[in-house]
Amino acid sequence: MASAVLLASGLALGGCKEVAPPAAGGTAGPVGPAGGDGRAVSPLDNPDGTKPGLAAITSAGDKAEARALIKKVATKGRGPKTGYARDEFGYAWMDSAPGGVPFSHNGCDSRNDLLKRDGEDVRFRGGSTCVVVSLTLHDPYTGRTIAWTKAHATKVQIDHVMPLSYDWQMGAAHWSKGKREDIANDPLNLIPVDGPTNGAKSDSGPASWLPPNQRIRCSYAVRVAQVSVKYDLPVTPSDKEAMLRQCGG
Repeated sequence: MASAVLLASGLALGGCKEVAPPAAGGTAGPVGPAGGDGRAVSPLDNPDGTKPGLAAITSAGDKAEARALIKKVATKGRGPKTGYARDEFGYAWMDSAPGGVPFSHNGCDSRNDLLKRDGEDVRFRGGSTCVVVSLTLHDPYTGRTIAWTKAHATKVQIDHVMPLSYDWQMGAAHWSKGKREDIANDPLNLIPVDGPTNGAKSDSGPASWLPPNQRIRCSYAVRVAQVSVKYDLPVTPSDKEAMLRQCGG
């Protein structure tokens, strides 16, 4: 799979209408009841990805901080996709990433960890403190609120902010298997979002795809930069330019 990774084992968020996301810079059609940020935190205040959501960056000072971070991102051309397979990054969704990423080795798979992190009114399967069966999600990519029960499927995906096939082309093909497992399960690189919207993203970088919700595009660019810097993984020059533009650069 490219960047879009379906919630496995039938676990997916539902309750929203399908949306046809615009090209970067456009506006999105409605996908459900209007929602807010919920408990979302600015990525500038969430450098390890353990806090929920992706709140908007709005102040001039925070945008300057965002641009300073994005400027640290290295660039290179996108390499070939030859040899890429999802299994090169481990199985979805593992709890055993070896590099000590947050939430790993806690007895709960990374998919459910992310649903617990970002969901509100979370309910679990009887006898479990891991398996989520219902919640409310404030989707940062569309700005809508999704009410979910486990009976619905394929309506939400866990997005790899830096898509795995993109990572492969930008250098992860030469990493150890363990490092690839880390980036695939690191909460810094994972956000539960509206499925159709994320499916439209595929393995695109910020120059060719941005969230329809324009108010969080700077935050999205910052999150890409945070993952890039943490893993010493470059982006293309056009992607970096697009990231800076979202934060006023």
